[in-house]
Amino acid sequence: MKLSLKFKQMKFSFKTLFALLAMAFLVISCRTSDDDSIEIVKPNTEIEGLLKIKEVTNDTHIIELYSKSGATNLGYNDIKLRIKNKSTNQYEKNATITWKPIMHMTSMMHSSPNSAVQKVNSDGSLYSGYIVFQMPGNATEYWDLKIDYMIGSNSYNATTVINVPVETKKTVNVFLGSDGVKYIVAYIEPKSPKVAVNDLTVGVWKMQDMMTFPVVDGYTVKVDPRMPGMGNHSSPNNVHPTQTAAGKLYTGKLALTMTGYWKINLQLTKADGTVVKGEEITDGNPASSIFFEVEF
Repeated sequence: MKLSLKFKQMKFSFKTLFALLAMAFLVISCRTSDDDSIEIVKPNTEIEGLLKIKEVTNDTHIIELYSKSGATNLGYNDIKLRIKNKSTNQYEKNATITWKPIMHMTSMMHSSPNSAVQKVNSDGSLYSGYIVFQMPGNATEYWDLKIDYMIGSNSYNATTVINVPVETKKTVNVFLGSDGVKYIVAYIEPKSPKVAVNDLTVGVWKMQDMMTFPVVDGYTVKVDPRMPGMGNHSSPNNVHPTQTAAGKLYTGKLALTMTGYWKINLQLTKADGTVVKGEEITDGNPASSIFFEVEF
């Protein structure tokens, strides 16, 4: 009798244990299923590494402007944007976009070098282009950016003021060349220079008229980096920036042999070697009239 009771108690215990294990497995399975469903929803990685500059709105859309710094600067700016539909709260993936930066001066208006706006990824909603602001704004003069775009057969536009503050280091040169043409030469890379032979990117444009600034093709940007505070010494293994194809930016090499303040002296030359602007560095001439400044 005692043995039978003991057996029944053990049987009950096994049943209870089995039921508890089954419930635990069910809970774990549910959590795993929930976790899996969360993982399937991937975050929007299009704007990873970007910071929002500002939002521009019209009756239909919110246009988000982005850059790596979250700001716009004097000189070259790589700008990303995306367009959110207010009614659906979805980002538009099939927009055709153009833009026009305008500087409102006290006595005139003019534009600046800028690229076409293109989609970053074919199946995404992020668009990209560059704008070169060749002068800073002030209390009475300012930049704005007009964005025109088409979605299907519908056209839209929006305009916003763009903040372009004064910079402490020179990253853009605006000058009249020896050929009577007005040029803009802007520093682009490296953004974070190192003691090394850095990849160097610059842009060269000309003013065709007050609203048109095409890329200059086939020139050479001669570079001679110097350290004015260290006897004006230079560095070896620099490569003068040139284009790989028409319409492109100019690429070369910038050798920086130590940290500190560098003046990157420039000469802009045509394909035949004619110097449009800038002077060679000699014992009697320690700096060119056009240059970039880098300090790190």
